[in-house]
Amino acid sequence: MSYIKQPITQTLEQNYMPYAMSVIISRAIPEIDGFKPSHRKLLYTMYKMGLLSGNRTKSANVVGQTMKLNPHGDAAIYETLVRLTEGNNALLHPFVDSKGNFGKQYSRDMAYAASRYTEVKLSDICSEVFSDIDKNTVDFVDNYDGTMQEPSLLPTRFPNILVNPSQGIAVGMASNLCSFNLKEICDTTVAYLKNPKCDIAKTLIAPDFSTGAELIYDADIINEIYETGRGSIKVRAKYSYDKKSNCIDITEIPYTTTVEAIIDKIIDLMKQGKLREVSDVRDETDLHGLKLTIDLKRGADIDKLMAFLFKFTPLTDTFGCNFNILVGSMPKVMGIREILYEWTAFRINCIKRLLAFDIQKKSDRLHLLLGLEKILLDIDKAIKIIRNTERESEVVQNLMDGFSIDAIQAEYIAEIKLRNINKEYILKRIQDIENIIDEISSLRATLGDEAKIKELIIKQLKEISKKYGKPRRTTVIESDKVEEYVEEQFIEDYNITVFLTRDGYFKKITHASLRAASEQKLKENDEIVYSLDTVNKSEMLVFTDKSTVYKAKTHEISDCKASQLGEFLPALLDMDDDENVSGIIMTTDYNGYALFCFENGKMAKVNINAYATKQNRKKLANAYSDASPLVKVLHFNEEVDLAALSSNNKVLVFNTSSIALKSTRNSQGVNVIKLRKTAVLSDVKRTEDMKLIDAKYYKTKNIPASGCFLRKEDSKAQQISLF
Repeated sequence: MSYIKQPITQTLEQNYMPYAMSVIISRAIPEIDGFKPSHRKLLYTMYKMGLLSGNRTKSANVVGQTMKLNPHGDAAIYETLVRLTEGNNALLHPFVDSKGNFGKQYSRDMAYAASRYTEVKLSDICSEVFSDIDKNTVDFVDNYDGTMQEPSLLPTRFPNILVNPSQGIAVGMASNLCSFNLKEICDTTVAYLKNPKCDIAKTLIAPDFSTGAELIYDADIINEIYETGRGSIKVRAKYSYDKKSNCIDITEIPYTTTVEAIIDKIIDLMKQGKLREVSDVRDETDLHGLKLTIDLKRGADIDKLMAFLFKFTPLTDTFGCNFNILVGSMPKVMGIREILYEWTAFRINCIKRLLAFDIQKKSDRLHLLLGLEKILLDIDKAIKIIRNTERESEVVQNLMDGFSIDAIQAEYIAEIKLRNINKEYILKRIQDIENIIDEISSLRATLGDEAKIKELIIKQLKEISKKYGKPRRTTVIESDKVEEYVEEQFIEDYNITVFLTRDGYFKKITHASLRAASEQKLKENDEIVYSLDTVNKSEMLVFTDKSTVYKAKTHEISDCKASQLGEFLPALLDMDDDENVSGIIMTTDYNGYALFCFENGKMAKVNINAYATKQNRKKLANAYSDASPLVKVLHFNEEVDLAALSSNNKVLVFNTSSIALKSTRNSQGVNVIKLRKTAVLSDVKRTEDMKLIDAKYYKTKNIPASGCFLRKEDSKAQQISLF
């Protein structure tokens, strides 16, 4: 097999770039009229089918006819049609009047009916989309096989690009346009036409979505979107509380989410034990509209619960704006003002072409009537010429010679019926000459004056606003009036005891559960090596033998019973396979000190606050020095007496006040117990836990010190090992 070497740049240019540009220009990115090619082909087909008036027709009929312009297959065409319908609820101003099941924008699982069951026609607002399309207002191009022509753009009389949402993913770029209220857009466009430097935000309040809900308004973010065409806006659901049924009813949700996604997340939180106030959640959507019901347990705090749900479920979602639009086959990200500039230029061009078309048509009509006027002077002569002409092909030429008119005028006169060749008929026709001359003069004056064209656009926008304008669906609420979720305020606090076994199993058990059954279930040959009383609002710092600390909030770990094995801590914290726990600290306020005790007899005293992070990080490296293996880490809020034990059976009792506080987490510390070459530090305990008969015997005022050998009477005392 032979291969042909080809530079990668050449391959990209010849093979990849044509595909990429085709997707960008001919498929994914909307143009200034607000439509993608698939939408435009579909709507134009319906327009040519006469569906702007009259009765609905089967969707299958529309899909079949559209395939003459769009060869991508019936399934893709019908899916496009579904989104444009009133029944789907995806658009603020749907272009298709529909009958039947077309699914819903707010539902992921509600399937639309097959095209043979549903019926459609164009909605009334489409009369503004196709206005004067047959008067050369836009260019027409051949379809894919050259058998038909289709418009390259639609001469929409309002800025549809901003009225209805559009989303597309091309190659190397994407577009995501939110929808705005039609009345607000018309008012803004009018203000812009009068003054291009007008304050856009004064008339264009905020985006408006077909699914309603509440938009959390932040003036800085909105202004950034208006200026740059990029930014994210927060939208949250609307709800009401039914006191009689003790349930919350969600009736409007963000445009970017679905009922099923919300339910799935709520159920997941319930399984994690984070929604103890909720007993059930279900979808009660019916013909009257969306309704998501959340049943509550008695005594639930509605405001706190909703703040939690807004924080952790898609009941609050973001819409990422990316106003990427094709202008002259070139993709461009634009702000509102620039979009209005481009749309205005496009609309002015449409009107100029319309005026030129009307002038030409009226001029042609005038030309015919002027010829007709000439035969009024001698009707008998015209009849005589026609009657005395032997050949039909010579009639036009003889009329041209007889009345000094051109071929077009002569052809028009020759086609007049014999019964109409009379003075009365001709007089009625030529009476329009003066009116037509005045109309042509007026049209030419408008064509040459852009200010008059803008006045015409303003007049049309005001009419459209009055006729099709609707109240906002999305309510605007100020961001400073939104209650933010503060985790600490919503966590249920209660007393717990935490346990850790040698094999790494972690248990979090309430005191009530411990009183009911305190016998711990453990794996064979496993034992509890750590236990501590704390509260549910505490945080856990887990230090490992890799000089790393893992942080976890205790309330995020599920409660368990003594009869359960508990959570496997390495898996819970996503620790490495060869990583082992060296110590645990529980804290509620990051007060106090951590004492790191190393095999070489050194100890480092570090403020616990050094492990508090504003970014809520879960893992911190270099948590302590790795110069010597860590034996134990202890936590205390005040200075205490500790007992250090060496491997050669020596004990040193000292007070932590003798160890200086270090400012860095990975400090190697100071020497505390002097060790022989073969000896190492084996353990450190609180003095009271050692149960020493005479602790003063082992105590030293200054460190480092060697300590004393453990007395026989002390070695017999019961010792509690923490690890």
